[in-house]
Amino acid sequence: MKISKQARRNARQLFVSCQVNGVLNEDRVRQAVDLVLGQKPRQYLQILSRLHRLVELEVERRTARVESAVPLSADLQAGVAERIKKIYGPGVNILFSRNPGLLGGLRIRIGSDLYDGSIRNRLDQLEQSFS
Repeated sequence: MKISKQARRNARQLFVSCQVNGVLNEDRVRQAVDLVLGQKPRQYLQILSRLHRLVELEVERRTARVESAVPLSADLQAGVAERIKKIYGPGVNILFSRNPGLLGGLRIRIGSDLYDGSIRNRLDQLEQSFS
């Protein structure tokens, strides 16, 4: 669906108003949606669609997925979480999961950033260098 410039601008303004100290506030997003649905301004469906997309991107950008070949100890998880929060700031949700296919090391995905220090990745790079 094509969105007009005015609808994009309105959605962006709503999105900015939903943030508190640079972190998205869930209650404010609900209030903004209720406000738009109550007033039903021109192109309100486009505004809500764009706002939804902006919220999705922000949630993805603030979610770190940490994969490891074996379960990480609590101390190691705390250390990894501390480093991630130091780089990306407060408000990052960190999810730890196990992926035996990595063979060893960690793979961390935060939004569109990928940090791959896994043995599987190194073996794949070595294989490509021989090709």
